[in-house]
Amino acid sequence: MKRRVFIILMTLLSLHASAQFNVNRLIMSGRSALYYEDYVLAIQYFNRAISSKPYLYEPWYFRAVAKFYLDDFSGAESDCDEAIALNPYVTGIYELRGLCRIRERKYEEAIADYDRALKDDPSAQNYWFNRALCRVELKDYERAQLELDTIVQKWSKYSRAYSVKAGVYLMQNDTTSAAEWLDRALALDPYDGEMWMTRANISMSRGKWKDADEQLSKAIHLKPKMVSNYVNRALARLNTNNLRGAMGDYDRAIELDPDNFLAHYNRGLLRVQVGDDNRAITDFDYVLKMEPDNLMAIYNRAVLLHKTGDLRGAIRDYTKVIDQYPNFWTGLQNRADCYRRLGMSNQADMDEFRILKAQMDKHVGIQPRWSKNQIRATRKKSEIDMSKYNQIVVEDEEVVEHEYESVYRGKVQNRKFDIEYMPMYTLSYVKYNNVVKSYEVFDRHIDSFNQKERPLHPIYLTCNPNTLSEAQSQVVFNLVDTLTAQIFETKDMRITRSLLLQRAVAQAVVQNFSDAIDDLTTLIEIDDQMALAYWQRGVCLSMASESGTSQSMETQIKNASALSDFNRALQLDPDNVYIHYDRGNLYLSMGEYEKAVDDYTHSITNNRNLAEAYYNRGLARIKSGHQKEGINDLSKAGELGLYGAYSMIKKYSKAP
Repeated sequence: MKRRVFIILMTLLSLHASAQFNVNRLIMSGRSALYYEDYVLAIQYFNRAISSKPYLYEPWYFRAVAKFYLDDFSGAESDCDEAIALNPYVTGIYELRGLCRIRERKYEEAIADYDRALKDDPSAQNYWFNRALCRVELKDYERAQLELDTIVQKWSKYSRAYSVKAGVYLMQNDTTSAAEWLDRALALDPYDGEMWMTRANISMSRGKWKDADEQLSKAIHLKPKMVSNYVNRALARLNTNNLRGAMGDYDRAIELDPDNFLAHYNRGLLRVQVGDDNRAITDFDYVLKMEPDNLMAIYNRAVLLHKTGDLRGAIRDYTKVIDQYPNFWTGLQNRADCYRRLGMSNQADMDEFRILKAQMDKHVGIQPRWSKNQIRATRKKSEIDMSKYNQIVVEDEEVVEHEYESVYRGKVQNRKFDIEYMPMYTLSYVKYNNVVKSYEVFDRHIDSFNQKERPLHPIYLTCNPNTLSEAQSQVVFNLVDTLTAQIFETKDMRITRSLLLQRAVAQAVVQNFSDAIDDLTTLIEIDDQMALAYWQRGVCLSMASESGTSQSMETQIKNASALSDFNRALQLDPDNVYIHYDRGNLYLSMGEYEKAVDDYTHSITNNRNLAEAYYNRGLARIKSGHQKEGINDLSKAGELGLYGAYSMIKKYSKAP
């Protein structure tokens, strides 16, 4: 017994020293927080590491990564500067700083970073590609084309390089070469919606409306949520006299983007063409809510109100246009007609006299022209010639957003699977709160611990807790320090047992899984009959494995250890639905779908309202080839409030 107590005390002493001085642990915990996209918490860890050892480049670099994801590009660039000063031989830092400078539109400085990175790694495709895009942004088209030629020569299957070459040719007004390169790009990758959009734009510029229709249809198939595709295809269909198809495209564009100016405006014009005047007025009403001073829309509505008999409304709109353009003869003539039909002969005579005088002035060569101020005040999307009021409107200029190649694009790391399943239940100081609902989950062991041990803060069972703020993170760090001090002050093993569990939970909350696992291991040495300790250690091992901070063999070892802990926890508490659910998640992550289904089924049998279990069982069944049963489970999860299940149903219902 004395030997056992000595071992435990020595373990606690080593943990205390590690907590204070092991900067590697801080960096590892910060990287884990990065993986789980808890960037504020990650910055807290790296701040501590920098305070302890400011001469290490890694915490500066990883803090820059966290700031990059928080869109603090200036701060990230500054941290990269520090990291490079400490270690100028890490290529990835130059890449990250280059991306930060791109976001800050410092393209020349970004090029310098990629020049330096390419000295160390001349075979990095993304460095070549991003540098070429920077030259495009600087309008250095000749050098951009030379670099893109090098990329095509080195990586002949890389379709994006072909696509960008085509874009550069378009900027150089060489549509023939642009079309050729786009065709080559599409031969390599026919599933790139943006390339089909660009190809369609070229066809439209050449008046090949049927080709544009087909190409935009392919783009829409690949990018069904892109509003501009529907607006452009409607224009192509108008030019091939497919009015029904054009109307359908405008309807779909407005369904996706109710405030889309072009779709409302052009649908109004199309409704005029097919004689649907009243609904055309509705479209122009909407346009004028968005842009009350749009003279072209005002004049179109005036003509429609004139036609449908709302003469006073037509006079109001004609007057707004005439006030801006006093010599707009057609507007004056139409307003005079409205006045005369209302019996307002004096006003009609005045408008007709103005027309006569303007025609006489023109005859003798003194027709006034619009002032420069009036020309500047006119919208870019419309022509200043009021006689073109009934022509379809298009964007004045197509803005191209380039997508740079980077390991930092999207998620921090690629997840192991193509599905996002609901996470494990874990002990926490944060109450249960996920996309289903918010309430306190009951577990008898946790309830008993809270009542008997009176912890400094009640322990809850949580699924997918919210990301902590900086202030909340600091509270948990302070709690860890308080618990550490109490552990070294107490000589009662029962109290030590309670404090170790509390500290392990706190470490897990701030994603310091390594220290949490160490605390739980020590706790199990003290009490090997405590189901909570095995359960929580299994969760921490699983999350440490998933965060990808270890090599594949270590990941397998962690998964095996987690499985052993879950099995032991279930021996001590065989009917616990949440441990079965967590073990099901572990099986799911390991690709053992049938075993996962068995665990989820056990959880559901004992708790018919556990939406997460239905959701994950549905995904496990789909992955194992039982699509119908999986969709039924997802439907039940949606019924219980997990609304994300419906998007998964839509996704997998379309799958063959």
